[in-house]
Amino acid sequence: MNTIQDRKPMGFGKTMLASATGFVVAFVVLHVLGFFLMIGLVAALVASGGNSATVVAGDHIFLGIDLSHRITERTPDKVTALLNDSRATGLADLLRAIEHAKDDKRVDGIYLKCDASGMDWAQCEELRDALERYRSATGKPVMAYATQYSQSAYYLASTGDCVALHPSGIVDLRGISAEVIFYKDLLDKLGVRFDLIRPKSNDYKSAGETYTRSNMSEANREQIRSYIGSIWTHVAEGIAEGRRMSIDSVNLMADKLTGYLAADACSSRMVDTLMFERDIRTWLKEEHGCRRLVDAVKYARSFADEKIEDKIAVIYAEGNVVDGSNEGYATAVYADDIVEALADAAQDKKVKAIVLRINSPGGSATASESMTHAVTEAKRIKPVVVSMSGLAASAGYEIAAGATAIVAHPTTLTGSIGVFAAIPEAGALLKGKLGIGIDTVNTNRNAGGLSLTRPLSATARNAMQRQVEDFYTLFCQRVAEGRGMTAADVDRIGRGRVWTGLQAVEHGLVDTLGGMQLALRIAAEEAGIERYRTVDYPKEKDLVTRLLKVADEKEDIVLRSRIEAVVPYYNELIHWTTMAPIQARMPYCLMME
Repeated sequence: MNTIQDRKPMGFGKTMLASATGFVVAFVVLHVLGFFLMIGLVAALVASGGNSATVVAGDHIFLGIDLSHRITERTPDKVTALLNDSRATGLADLLRAIEHAKDDKRVDGIYLKCDASGMDWAQCEELRDALERYRSATGKPVMAYATQYSQSAYYLASTGDCVALHPSGIVDLRGISAEVIFYKDLLDKLGVRFDLIRPKSNDYKSAGETYTRSNMSEANREQIRSYIGSIWTHVAEGIAEGRRMSIDSVNLMADKLTGYLAADACSSRMVDTLMFERDIRTWLKEEHGCRRLVDAVKYARSFADEKIEDKIAVIYAEGNVVDGSNEGYATAVYADDIVEALADAAQDKKVKAIVLRINSPGGSATASESMTHAVTEAKRIKPVVVSMSGLAASAGYEIAAGATAIVAHPTTLTGSIGVFAAIPEAGALLKGKLGIGIDTVNTNRNAGGLSLTRPLSATARNAMQRQVEDFYTLFCQRVAEGRGMTAADVDRIGRGRVWTGLQAVEHGLVDTLGGMQLALRIAAEEAGIERYRTVDYPKEKDLVTRLLKVADEKEDIVLRSRIEAVVPYYNELIHWTTMAPIQARMPYCLMME
């Protein structure tokens, strides 16, 4: 009988084969288990309600609006939020909650937590207007609190009945500064150069200058000074009205950084009181009978829409304008998805009008053309009203130009009617820095004319110049047809120049100032309906498709979010590496605060 001592040990090859086989089997099993675990978790989330209604019971409640998370136009469902490794709050849900609370006797007031607000100026404006309507309709209080107020958060809070600050907190009120990052000197050191091609009249189309200059052009400086001045004047007026002080006082506090000491902020009436958050919650209970705070997003989903047959479709276009369709979780304005949404809404007989909500700096010229055509086609069937959020510029404006009506906020950045192409050439980097040589064989004279390893050929550059000139002419014609202007009139206010919503109304690019509620009201009037419910587009992809796609994207999404926290504009730079050659969009790397 063989004993343990009698058995021969396996040879090296058999040992390695057994180990490799075991590793592969374990790897496959673990990944299969992980996938089904994720499926189970997602299914549990879906079963628990996802975006479905929840029950909010009891009375004497305050709506709690937490602005410490990223603010998007619409709240992502739980599945998307989980797999994106991020949390976002939809502005649409917040507005819906405030509107519904006006007629809800259980709601005794609204509590804003304003720390680290991720809203742009126009989103603040929209929320601020909704809060003012709530106060005017109900006479109930709006209370604000933060450990640190950003400027936009303070602008929002200033409409409240009470503005409270942490005893060691600050109010970061200092005026608006716009910073543009330039990479030319870095690219020179690396041996990379860009050829910026734009229409000869498009001096204000400054996006490509990020890679070809070391500072702002005079045209870019002029337009930035103009639009940040317009925004600040509007914001300062709002703060002055809300805090019952003069505009000069607001500007003086900004110049002296009065809010950087909590005691000074309180003594100068920037804020009403200094207290800790636990104390303010106690104060809400004692002074206003608040029994509990209810999250505004959960509240918005606690009541079902009325059974109204007539509908208005709200189509959300948020992010960079790109070609194709969204199969995963990246936020962008995907041309195929928007075209499909416009067609579906136009063909649905229960949908009486369409509101297209745009928050985009622009992007691909071809994607823009596709969506512009789709808007025109939908408009032949029913009214299409555009509601502009923080950005609706360049391609974002072209999409809007042919609508029945355009509504924007005073602080919206829009216009930027123009186009450019920025073509990189990295031959010096490859040869001079890395020692990599490139040789070619061509069948035709310009077969290699667009190679990234050598400068554009004269023929190729002339062809691209004609292309951007032709697209700009077409862009102006589109705007002229949509806005009832001449192409020459559009060119005078175009040339790539960015305008605020307030300035855009003066130039005829926007019809009126307001937010989503006004856009819906105009859409209803155009459609001849009084009672309606809204339905959101684009429709979300089916769960299986999204899960399969996220398996490829998950690690990339998390990595990008972490790098973005350290490297400014990292995601914009990544977008540039994959963008279409011809772009109709605002500057990539503009920080305005």
